[in-house]
Amino acid sequence: MDNFYEISKEQEIAETKRFFVRVYGWMSMALIITGLMAFKTANSPELIEFIFGQRFVFFGLMIAELLLVGFLSGAIHKMSAMTATIIFCLYSILNGLTLSCIFFVFTADSIASVFFITAGTFAAMSAYGFFTKKDLTKMGNILFMALIGLIIASLVNMFLKSEMLYWISSYVGVLIFVGLIAYDTQKLKKLNVIGNEGTDDDRKEAIIGALTLYLDFINLFLYLLRIFGKRR
Repeated sequence: MDNFYEISKEQEIAETKRFFVRVYGWMSMALIITGLMAFKTANSPELIEFIFGQRFVFFGLMIAELLLVGFLSGAIHKMSAMTATIIFCLYSILNGLTLSCIFFVFTADSIASVFFITAGTFAAMSAYGFFTKKDLTKMGNILFMALIGLIIASLVNMFLKSEMLYWISSYVGVLIFVGLIAYDTQKLKKLNVIGNEGTDDDRKEAIIGALTLYLDFINLFLYLLRIFGKRR
C-alpha cells in the first residue's frame, strides 16, 4: 500500500509539472503574439492613425479586452478548449494593439531591458510559488484588496495628475504583482485536477492558468516600465 502511494505521488508530481509546462507554453505564446502585434502596430502609420487617431477606437479596444477576459474567465467551463484558445489568442492580439503606445513613450532599448527584468522576476517568483510549502492564501487575499486600492488610486489620479501618487502607485503596483505571481502559481498548482491529463478540461485549465500568469506578467512589466523605462 505504501509503495502504491509513493507511485501515485510520483505520478501526481510528474503530471503537475507537465501541466505547468503547458501553462507556461500558452503564456509564452500569448506574450510573443502581443509583442509582435505591438511592434507591428507601432511601425504602421495606418494602424497608429486608426487606433490612436480616434479615441472611441482605442477605448473600444480596451472595453473589448475587458469583455474577453471576463467572458473567458466566467464561461470557460461551458465552452470547448478550441473556443477558449481562440479567445485567448484574440485577447493577446487586442492587447498588442493597445500596448503599442509604449513605443511612443519609451525607447526601444529600455523596453527590451525592462522586459528581461520582468522575465527574470517572474521566473523567480513563479518558482517560489511552485516550490514553497508555505500557504500563500492569506497573502493573496491581502494582495487582492491592495489591487483594488491601486485601481481606485489610479482612476483618481487620472483627474488629480499627482506626480507623487503616480510614483507611489508604480512601486506599489510592482510589489502587488510580484506577490500575485507567486500566489497565482501556487493557486494553479492546487486547482490542477490530477487524472484528467489530455482531456478537454485539462486544456481549458492550462488556458485559464496561462491567462492568469500572462496578466500578472504584463502588469508587472508595465509598472516596472514606469519606473525604469527611459522616456523619449
